[in-house]
Amino acid sequence: MIGRDGVRRRGVRRQWCVTLTAVLVALAAPSPGLARPAPADTAGRFGGVTVSNDARDTADWVAASHDNQSLPFIVIDKVNAVVFAFDATGGLRGTAPALLGMARGDASVPGIGQRKLATITPAERTTPAGRFKASLGHDFEQDILWIDYDAALSMHRVIKGRRVDDRAGRLASPTPSDNRISYGCVNVPPGFYDGVVKPLFTGTVGIVYILPETKPLRSVFAVPD
Repeated sequence: MIGRDGVRRRGVRRQWCVTLTAVLVALAAPSPGLARPAPADTAGRFGGVTVSNDARDTADWVAASHDNQSLPFIVIDKVNAVVFAFDATGGLRGTAPALLGMARGDASVPGIGQRKLATITPAERTTPAGRFKASLGHDFEQDILWIDYDAALSMHRVIKGRRVDDRAGRLASPTPSDNRISYGCVNVPPGFYDGVVKPLFTGTVGIVYILPETKPLRSVFAVPD
């Protein structure tokens, strides 16, 4: 079965055999040069990294309410095309720009995970909002983080794709205005995936919070006012 960005699904392979020591050693500090500006600045949990109000409020709510159930978690700000990764205690481990679904929208088309890429129209190429239990898995080419297996939604290293799409160039650009290009999957820099995402999710599952862009934040998550 094919995923949203042409990734052929082989099934989720959760790596439960990794020891706790190995996981802790792997939790490296954020790689330099991966931060992506967003509108509002804050200190505290984000350590001076620039972040939007919605992303800050969501991360603070998750940590305070323990909605992540003592699991690592990721907050994806679609409006600003940026990803924030946290350890189980709510400590920021890294941030990076991301490529997202071509179409604006906060829901997946029913049954999209079972369809061929050629049948998915541009208007259907959304990255849905919501809370997802995610785990590492594999396709035929690389390891990926499955966000919603049934909807063929994953996070992975940026793919080369068609030359005209220039995915690497879009990811490196200084604004989020050109980051909507995928079929719905979340493309991130290889260094961020290998140095932050993979260590956080090795040997465990985690939670991914994808912020809405067409709905109010508090209609999706129980974030207090």
